Amino acid sequence: MLSSLMLGANNSANISISNELRELLDSISTTKKVMKNAFIFHEGLEANEIYIVNTGLVQVSKLTADGKELILRICNRDDIVGELSLFSDDPKYLLSGKALTDAEIQVVQKDQLEDALLSNGNLTFEYMRWSSTQMRKFQSKIRDLLLNGKKGALYSTLIRLANSYGLEQDDGTLINVSLTNQELANFCAATRESINRMLVHLRKIDVITIDKTGRIFIKDLDYLKTEIGCEGCPIEICNIN
Repeated sequence: MLSSLMLGANNSANISISNELRELLDSISTTKKVMKNAFIFHEGLEANEIYIVNTGLVQVSKLTADGKELILRICNRDDIVGELSLFSDDPKYLLSGKALTDAEIQVVQKDQLEDALLSNGNLTFEYMRWSSTQMRKFQSKIRDLLLNGKKGALYSTLIRLANSYGLEQDDGTLINVSLTNQELANFCAATRESINRMLVHLRKIDVITIDKTGRIFIKDLDYLKTEIGCEGCPIEICNIN
């Protein structure tokens, strides 16, 4: 079910790279096919490459101290992954990337990209600005988990899902994608049981409802934002992708 996430996404939530930067990446990349469930890179390993998704879906995640998986991004066409290692000495991947479906990716050697960017100041600035946005997304998700625990992780995930897949209605926002409690748990580094308890509580206090297909309807988005001390980040930061 997770692979259906990208259907109906709000594309305005993502910042696209320019045609000029894309042409540069295309000129120094090679193409590689990746089978479903295969890892593209692993957290902690030496980072010599970055990747561009051509087709398919790629999940970017991090393992928590207690061994739980925290999903940070679901990437599709034209998304860049593994980018946080650029312009750093002895770089290691901070996160792991795995194909959720059969995928085709472009592989770019880190050293080649650094040399190409250093010869073009405008593209270097664009790339660093884009990379900074990805880091802010990463930091905001970790912040929600650290400051507000599992509740903060779930509530912020619901807010991000609403920003990415929300259909506004008179009495609330419908998250137009079906997710199991286990899939929600993976976005929160939590157990399925704890997510179920929190969803039951939100239904009991009339903040959300859940239809038979598993879609969540948020009746009181302000309640979720207040509970986690929402800072009102722009949608390009506060989204699920």
